[in-house]
Amino acid sequence: MARPLPLASDPEPSARTVRVMLVDDSLVVRSILERIVDQRAGLEICASVASAHDALAFLAREPVDVVVLDIEMPGMSGIDALPHILTRAAKARVLILSSNCVEGGPAAIEALALGASDTLAKPGRGSFSGRFAEVLTERIMTLGNQQDFPAPVPVAERRAPPPVALAIDSDQPIECIAVAASTGGIPAFTNFLANLDPRIAAPILLTQHLPDAFMEFYAKQIATITDRKVSVAQAGMTVERGHIYLAPGDAHLLVVKNGRRHEIALDRRAVDNGCCPSADPMLDSVADVYGKSGVAVILSGMGRDGVIGAARLKEAGGTIFAQAPESCVIWGMPGAVAKAGIAAATLNPDAIALMLGSFLPGRHKPRWAPAPANRPTAS
Repeated sequence: MARPLPLASDPEPSARTVRVMLVDDSLVVRSILERIVDQRAGLEICASVASAHDALAFLAREPVDVVVLDIEMPGMSGIDALPHILTRAAKARVLILSSNCVEGGPAAIEALALGASDTLAKPGRGSFSGRFAEVLTERIMTLGNQQDFPAPVPVAERRAPPPVALAIDSDQPIECIAVAASTGGIPAFTNFLANLDPRIAAPILLTQHLPDAFMEFYAKQIATITDRKVSVAQAGMTVERGHIYLAPGDAHLLVVKNGRRHEIALDRRAVDNGCCPSADPMLDSVADVYGKSGVAVILSGMGRDGVIGAARLKEAGGTIFAQAPESCVIWGMPGAVAKAGIAAATLNPDAIALMLGSFLPGRHKPRWAPAPANRPTAS
């Protein structure tokens, strides 16, 4: 039975209060989650419901900041409900809380690809306290406070602004594209890849913050949307054109020279930002091996991973793009790059891909972006 819902006439929460809706068919689980969330200052349970249908009904009349959504539910599953939830509550972020996340199941990857902002493994009923409670509330707080920027807008609904001047030397051929992403990065990378000219055959290195158990499923998911060969990186692999290499979840992805070949190397040393995999070592290696023919694309994600490596690549003559805030779940990683003044442009992922198409030999070399406008790089 659903928890009583607040009336529309109830006072609006303060600007610092994150409104949370729990969607789980288990009354026991919802009761535990309610206690956890209620104990954290700045969070408020606005609804606790047992089905996706109840969730959609509530979203039709009340605002929500974060939806904590189970995957396996009778009737409409969390996966089936997710697109409807995102449509109904355009400004809400969805955190998938499911036992499927423990083993990196394909359902969790599908949820991230469909627009979920984050996933978290649901523990056993006797393990909801302690560290789990802390992690859960921190994730909710982070997502709930990312409401400063508009929610992502579908590509088909975007309006192209007037041309924007960009200081980009597009006469330099692209020999490697290095992509860094975290929270919100999966749909962003899908958008980027779908709009990338197939004649751009440069290898793509991808560091996406995910647990190691997710990587094989994620590689398979990427392979369904591209003709490129997709692999989870292994040490010693030759870096080939037309391939995508994913950093494994437990190591940094590097590219190194071995005679006349470029090879994959894996590094498990700790880095200052605490991420593993981290984009900084990847971008640093791209600077060493490819220099000015390397391109970095920094997509949606929490924190500052990538800003140090991107600065090094720019120093080597490479080109840096950052995702624009209006299409990000979290404008942390790309925001750090933009504010550091090292991004040639901050654009939505499809626009970055279209911009790279102008680097192709024989193509018209525009100095303007065909999609959303640049953002200031000054803080």
